[in-house]
Amino acid sequence: MRKKRNLLNRLDDGPVICAEGFLFEIEKRGYMASGEFVPMVSLDHPEVLENLHKEFQHAGSDIVQAFTYNGHREKMKVIGKEELLEPLNRSALQIAKKVAENNDDGEPNLMAGNISNSNIWKQGDKNSQLEVEKMFNEMVGWAVDEGADMLIGETFYYAEEAYMALKVMKQTKLPSVITIAPYGQNIMRDNISIVDTCKELEQQGGDVVGMNCHRGPNTMMPYLKEIRKILKCHMAGLPINFRTTEKSPTFFNLPDHNGCTHHTPHTTTFPTALDPMQCNRYEIKHFAEEAYAIGINYLGVCCGANPMLIREVAEAVGLKVPASKYRENMENHYMYGKNKRIPEHIKAYGDKA
Repeated sequence: MRKKRNLLNRLDDGPVICAEGFLFEIEKRGYMASGEFVPMVSLDHPEVLENLHKEFQHAGSDIVQAFTYNGHREKMKVIGKEELLEPLNRSALQIAKKVAENNDDGEPNLMAGNISNSNIWKQGDKNSQLEVEKMFNEMVGWAVDEGADMLIGETFYYAEEAYMALKVMKQTKLPSVITIAPYGQNIMRDNISIVDTCKELEQQGGDVVGMNCHRGPNTMMPYLKEIRKILKCHMAGLPINFRTTEKSPTFFNLPDHNGCTHHTPHTTTFPTALDPMQCNRYEIKHFAEEAYAIGINYLGVCCGANPMLIREVAEAVGLKVPASKYRENMENHYMYGKNKRIPEHIKAYGDKA
């Protein structure tokens, strides 16, 4: 069996790339209901999920994150399919493990179990908090059973819920990544600051601490810079692929000022009409370069991610990945290229095309 370094060994040696964003990408491919966002794909169409993992792997992701986001007991109750909870989780974990172990380019990838925001956590409510702890324990237990190499707790907007997630993950002794996703008021829902939350997560033993989701590069980076000044542990930065702004720090209330001619039947562009606000690949690459330059080694993209963007992140930190073979080559474009075989009269028309 090929030797496989653990997460911390890899981070000590250099950058580690993690692809997230499965909800949006699977929905765009036609295998998930937007808004509901339940990852039934691992049961309904496991081959689709396996192929997406392979595409992210090809693009440079070092981690195959089991697609169990929203695959928790409460969400399954909402859609009336609680009896499928364990089969869904185990299937997602097994698919991720299969892809991780069959990486043909270098050492095997790491397979990560995943827990996330429960959406029922309530400040000061012991009953809801106990339910969340039970949900986390069963999902982490299945991840351990299925041979996870590491655990990821992500997209927490309550600081105390993130602390609970980390506590459950730390009990396994597996390397743990914990990332928060504050809303537009720029503070956690339980009124703890973003920086203080990350500081406490480090104190409580988070191996990798940082931010993911909700915020694009422009509104995540300022906080990452502040957090980096304080934390000594490894840090994570995984923005969404959308142009959030100071006025609209998250994608939940991001307005469309791009000539939209037909608005959504619901009140926000989130989640089905965000396309015009997407970052281009160069913006994502710039984010990764900037994050890596300030000492953030755990990098990726969350909602809005696609394999091309993961390749951009990987190449931004100096990695050459299998998908690098197919990066753009404008030199040979029929109009904008410089290849000597391109007719001059075609090139000359470029500004009028």
